[in-house]
Amino acid sequence: MRKNEGPTGDLDPRALILEAYRIEGIVAADCRSIFFDWALGVAPGRDMAADAAALLRHYEAEAPEHPMTAVLREGAETPPPRRRGARRR
Repeated sequence: MRKNEGPTGDLDPRALILEAYRIEGIVAADCRSIFFDWALGVAPGRDMAADAAALLRHYEAEAPEHPMTAVLREGAETPPPRRRGARRR
């Protein structure tokens, strides 16, 4: 089910980020939780950091001090995790 038919619909199909910006009085901890839920829903093979950067570009100008903007900034700047441990055989 696709909830977000707006300009960020491909990046945020469940409208989690969109709705976070609409919640009055939301705090950083709530935004991190919402971001985590959004990240779990990112399709395999997508570049999550690039998607977060695109969402940031969309929302930052209108809401530079919003806690979700700070969370998106962190998500956009975080490199993808690297595999650790021994090489598989």
